[in-house]
Amino acid sequence: MGDHKEQPLRVGAAVRRRRRALDLTLAVVAARSGLSVPFLSQIENDRARPSTSSLEKVADALRTTAVELLAAADPACSVDVVRADGTEPEPLPRTRSLVRGHHQMHASEFTGDHDAGREFQYRNDQLLYVADGAVEIEAEGRAYRLGRGDTLYLTGGVRHRWRAADSDTRVIVVAVAEHIEAVRDRPRRR
Repeated sequence: MGDHKEQPLRVGAAVRRRRRALDLTLAVVAARSGLSVPFLSQIENDRARPSTSSLEKVADALRTTAVELLAAADPACSVDVVRADGTEPEPLPRTRSLVRGHHQMHASEFTGDHDAGREFQYRNDQLLYVADGAVEIEAEGRAYRLGRGDTLYLTGGVRHRWRAADSDTRVIVVAVAEHIEAVRDRPRRR
């Protein structure tokens, strides 16, 4: 029995996110697409599955493509196990994705050090959890040292950089995916 089964996509949330990002009402999308407001509402609430032709009309009305809407769609239901690889580990440093596919949340495991000089700034919130070792983080002009079991929560837009303080450091980073409009874009600090 496999650990992963493909499920049909729910395109409604992707349509709603795109419509809201453009500050459009259902009535405007209906006028642009030639589809009815009730039908568009049913699509957004996943009570109707649009045909290819209807999805293309919606995509045109939202100034995107059907392919892009499908790529941003949510799986109807999903259970996915990512197992630890039983082979010899790669040399340090290494990164391992803990979530497969296109989801609303991403999670990665970093072992060893990485490009410590690289500055990060993400649109959405993220959480760093130190599973082993220690990490030094600079965020918003302040320095933090985190040890095993410590976490650091960063809201979207916060510029930061981090480095492993020990060679055996393992950090788990969980973040809301960039394609999700979890928070309104905040002005970025320069």
